[in-house]
Amino acid sequence: MPILARRALGPGLSPFPRPFVCQSCQRSLRWFSVTSGRANTATDATDATDAVTTITTTSAATAIAPPPPSGYALLTSRRLISLAGPDAPRFLHGLITQPVSEEPGSGSARHQHNTPGAPFRASLAAGAPGFYSGFLNATGRVLHDAFVYRDTLGLSRAEEKAFIVEVDAAQVHTLAQHFKRYKLRSKLSFRLKRSIVLPDTRAPGMGYRVISYGGAKGLDLDLEKSDDNAYRVRRYLLGVAEGQAEIPREQALPLEANMDLMGGIDFRKGCYVGQELTIRTRHRGVVRKRILPCLLYPSSPLPPEKLEYRPYIAEGEGQENLSAEDVPPGLSIGRDGAKGRSAGTWLRGVGNIGLALCRLQIMTDVELPGETAAGVPFDPKRDEFVVKWGADEEGSGGQSVKIKAFVPDWMRERLQEK
Repeated sequence: MPILARRALGPGLSPFPRPFVCQSCQRSLRWFSVTSGRANTATDATDATDAVTTITTTSAATAIAPPPPSGYALLTSRRLISLAGPDAPRFLHGLITQPVSEEPGSGSARHQHNTPGAPFRASLAAGAPGFYSGFLNATGRVLHDAFVYRDTLGLSRAEEKAFIVEVDAAQVHTLAQHFKRYKLRSKLSFRLKRSIVLPDTRAPGMGYRVISYGGAKGLDLDLEKSDDNAYRVRRYLLGVAEGQAEIPREQALPLEANMDLMGGIDFRKGCYVGQELTIRTRHRGVVRKRILPCLLYPSSPLPPEKLEYRPYIAEGEGQENLSAEDVPPGLSIGRDGAKGRSAGTWLRGVGNIGLALCRLQIMTDVELPGETAAGVPFDPKRDEFVVKWGADEEGSGGQSVKIKAFVPDWMRERLQEK
């Protein structure tokens, strides 16, 4: 139903070969993100310990420069786990929202999935080196957003099937335990593998992702080197959420996190954990809340018309250098100067931009089919929204900033195609 616009390697493994990117791709590259292939083995409960890297947060007093027009960044916020073995395709297929394996022959997907000893073959996005996907819990809530890659370099034994899962660094322990919970007697092992180049198709302009041993040292690119903060700015401007700080674990629905619009869910796929609620939400045809890019601005100016990055929300003589990182996550978004139901939830930001889970009919000009708008239609010149924090028990004191949601062009196009 359409949506209408109202307006590290383990011991004994040799270094990976350098990934190749042709000069034509380099010239057209909008962004290049690199995931280091360091120490992410998970063959027992303690193996993944060394893989976790502390994520440092830039203080509000330090301005983060806008990202360059093109460049690459070593993503210390992401880590890798590999799965290899005869049962790896079947095992992974039953846990994620995209198809990994399929069994030839007739019969239902559920029957085929449970047929013991049947041969499985990889079917990763029609031969692509990998894809974007998600792990859900039994109630259809997102546990992990992830990229899954196929072992195209053959570092495992010939008779084995091997895959690499890229996940939020702070969640690598949790994902390893999730694997162990469902492993049972499956013939597979968890260990780290190699180097891959994969287009990031979640949104136009996200560039490519590279899994590379030794980080960016092996890359021969005529691009400016950047960092995680610049990568975050680019994601926020495009409205792409990533990791559990932005897709709250066991709270967010995959469609609210735009995983359907970013190609992270195959609705024709058979049984997997969390499928029932995901399919029901899809066929019901209405997703009232979605994660959108937002701009924070001071109380005095008129609502901004464009989503543009600045290092601070407010700056200049006599003004506090307030940043989106000073705004606590999880704050309720309300109408400025009016009471009523929450319009959304602030998630996370940097500089003057960030992401929020927004009610579409309240904060945007998007109409939901079959839904009656609550109150008068949204007017961007009239309707303003605010987040407040730090007030005392009587509601006095504290701080507040105004917030405006934007619907990126790519998201509008994909909503209309649904």
